[in-house]
This record gives sequence, structure tokens and C-alpha cells, in this order.
Amino acid sequence: MDIYTIIFLALAVFIFLRLRNVLGQRTGSERPPYDRAARDIANGAASGNVVPLPGTVIDQAPPAPTAAPAIDRWKGVTEPGSSLANGLDAVVSADPSFEPQHFIAGAKSAYEMIVLAFANGDRRTLKDLLSREVYDGFDNAIREREQRDQKTETRFVGIDKAELVGAELRDRSAQVTVRFHSQMVTVTRDKTGAVVDGSPEKVTDVTDIWTFARDTASRDPNWKLVGTESGH
Repeated sequence: MDIYTIIFLALAVFIFLRLRNVLGQRTGSERPPYDRAARDIANGAASGNVVPLPGTVIDQAPPAPTAAPAIDRWKGVTEPGSSLANGLDAVVSADPSFEPQHFIAGAKSAYEMIVLAFANGDRRTLKDLLSREVYDGFDNAIREREQRDQKTETRFVGIDKAELVGAELRDRSAQVTVRFHSQMVTVTRDKTGAVVDGSPEKVTDVTDIWTFARDTASRDPNWKLVGTESGH
């Protein structure tokens, strides 16, 4: 052996002895490594909170919250014992995942999509969002507009308010009614571009009362528009 080989061997023995002194030796009675993730999952299960795991399906419906006392269940939505509260109780009995604020947010998006699709004559979008009866009414209005060679332009300024005003369960069909207060600009033009209705500059206050429904026995989570009326 040359001098360098001897030096390297000495260093290796020295490092081995130092590590052995620092780390110690396994005796078979050591505690298992600390698993924070397992601790969190166990605590979450004990407290009723679900800790999501890697690979969890993210588009499934969230677990139903623990039922609140009847007097607090619809706080901020309606008064206890009102017809709306009783209707919402019936809806939740058939669809425990129903949550008013989440529903209103979806209804506002659907409202804007439907109004714009109707203005643009977008039948494909309307078919996905409307019941057959409501679609037929919208389709007839679009057809009459096309026959007159007219086009409607609609621009949303905003939805000032959307509030639940009715709810009921008809057999398996949950039906929820929403009153929308919105502002929009709407104008209808003929084939020459001349304005025949509305104004391209005037902002109009609009109140609509729409009813949405879904089959609670169906796996399809989507609601469809089943009734419309103008509010005052």
C-alpha cells in the first residue's frame, strides 16, 4: 500500500466510529418514526374533519355538514318556520348536499349564461340549461326574431342581488326559486343595423324570478331552469 491508501483507510475508520457514536445502534425496541400525516388523519377522523389524501377525487360532492338546530339552519336566508324555511327543509331531506349560498352562486352564473345565450340565439347552450318546456318557449322567440332578420345585443352590467324566494319538493323533484335584480344593456337591431327596441347606451334595471329544478334521485347534480316570470 502507498501512503495515500493508508490515509484514506484511516479516515474511513474514523468517520465510521464517529457516526456509530452519534447514531447509536438499533436494539429492536425503538419507537416507530413520527408520522405527522398519519397523526393529522387520525385527529381529523376523531374531530369529524376530513383530511384529503393524495389522489382523492376533487369533483365529488362535499360531505353533508352536521345538521344545525332548526332555529339556526337557514340563518341569513329566511326566518325559522317560514314557508321558504319549510321548503328548504324538504329539499335538504331529499338532497343533503344542498347548500343555499353555493346554489345561489351557481344560479347567478346560470342566469347570466342563459340571458346571453338567448340574446345570441345559442340554442346548444340553452338546451343544456333549460327544461324542454322552457326551451321550446325560448326557441320560438329566437325563431320569430330570425324571421324578422333582427338581432339582439345584451351586455351585463352586473347582478345586484340574487335571493331565494321559494323552495319545495315535488315527488323526487327539488324546486328552488330565485329572484334576480340585475342591470343590463339590451338593444335589438334590424338587418340594416337600425335600433328597433332598447338602447345601446341605456342601462336597464331588470327583475326576474326563475325556478330551477333537479331530480334528487338522479346522479346528475345539475339544475335546469323550469319556470320564468318577470318581477316588479
